[in-house]
Amino acid sequence: MTERPSDFGAATRRDALKLGLGAAAAGLAASTASAQEMNLFSAQAEWKDRYDASSGAAATRTSASRTPTLSPQTAQATEQAIAEYSDLVSRGGWDTVPNGPRMKLGSAGERVVALRRRLMVTRDLDPNLGMSSTFDSYVEGAVRRFQARHGLIPVGVVGDDTMQSLNIPAQTRLRQLETNLVRIRTMANSNLGDRYVLANIPAAEVETVEGGQVAARYTAVVGKVDRASPVLDAKILQVNLNPTWTVPASIVRKDLIPQMQKDPQYLTKKNIHIIDKSGAEIPPEQVNWNSDEATNYMYRQDPGEDNSMGTVRINMQNQHGVYMHDTPSKNLFGENTRFHSSGCIRIQNVKELCTWLLRNQPNWDRRSLDAAIKTGDRIDIQVTPAVPVYWRYISGWGAADGSVQFREDIYGQDGTGELAMADGGASQATGAVQR
Repeated sequence: MTERPSDFGAATRRDALKLGLGAAAAGLAASTASAQEMNLFSAQAEWKDRYDASSGAAATRTSASRTPTLSPQTAQATEQAIAEYSDLVSRGGWDTVPNGPRMKLGSAGERVVALRRRLMVTRDLDPNLGMSSTFDSYVEGAVRRFQARHGLIPVGVVGDDTMQSLNIPAQTRLRQLETNLVRIRTMANSNLGDRYVLANIPAAEVETVEGGQVAARYTAVVGKVDRASPVLDAKILQVNLNPTWTVPASIVRKDLIPQMQKDPQYLTKKNIHIIDKSGAEIPPEQVNWNSDEATNYMYRQDPGEDNSMGTVRINMQNQHGVYMHDTPSKNLFGENTRFHSSGCIRIQNVKELCTWLLRNQPNWDRRSLDAAIKTGDRIDIQVTPAVPVYWRYISGWGAADGSVQFREDIYGQDGTGELAMADGGASQATGAVQR
């Protein structure tokens, strides 16, 4: 097999929000890699960069609802959220919370008063509790609710990420909902298939849908601002176990060459081989790393624990040459801002997703997948029938549980940066929030 994909959200609602905002928390073809891999100079893939360090626990902060993001129900809930936020805007929206040190249980002062007022406006905090200058357990719970519906780790502590989300103006949030409603409606009215996969890029989340219900949701890591994950429609054709990784030309230029200039043994340490156009392997010492010569070769990394795709790749037909895969570094799944890849999407618990994809393939359950991976052999499993996959940019929506969900407009596709600055708020359109 080759590694290249072929060209292939009203008063009634405000009452509901009092409770609803808190609800969002959470045949077989087997072969070894062939000589066809020599043609993979333009294939897109991942680069294990300086962000990838050690394994870490991941946080669950997704809605427990089984309603798909791309559904008529979500479109209707988003329309209701727009009505709610239009009312908020007409009443002046909300005041910003002054910057300062982190606020947590036990904190006190005027900033806590401002925080309480802000949380009451969106009903994250019950207005009937009254005002106080103390950060008590009620405020902590309200902060957790706010964080959960903004895709942040619900720790109940107000740090930089939470402050930035708190201070996005109501007008900006309204525009965000209006923009995303169009995207949701367009897809909700389409025939997406009985079984499909959705990757929501700003949410850095993947959901599997079957029979109009979400089967599971997975935390993901998506593309950096300068290496954005594309919006696309494709089909999942294969699950590749123990894949090799061919370094795309863009990563050769941006990452590999600088690494070799710093450490001439880098490729050897990472088990990456240099292949010329005749198919022969050449030693790193033969390449002039201070010139453009290095861009003339193919770079292929062996399977193993250091492989940038981990042990599994989900191969999908698309013109961008991107796909979904495992990762040897799990720490990023526990981050608030999970925008670190080179365009592909890394998925937590990817083997569970593969088991779902391969449900119609005899003899491929989770146990057999684990056993096959353990062998270290390259195995390509056909997904029959192929499963549609949609990568979409949905950064604001109304959820079936009554919450209004927002995510960072990481690629500036919603105009929230310009609106936020015009309204005197914080811009989130130019990159990841600083922690």
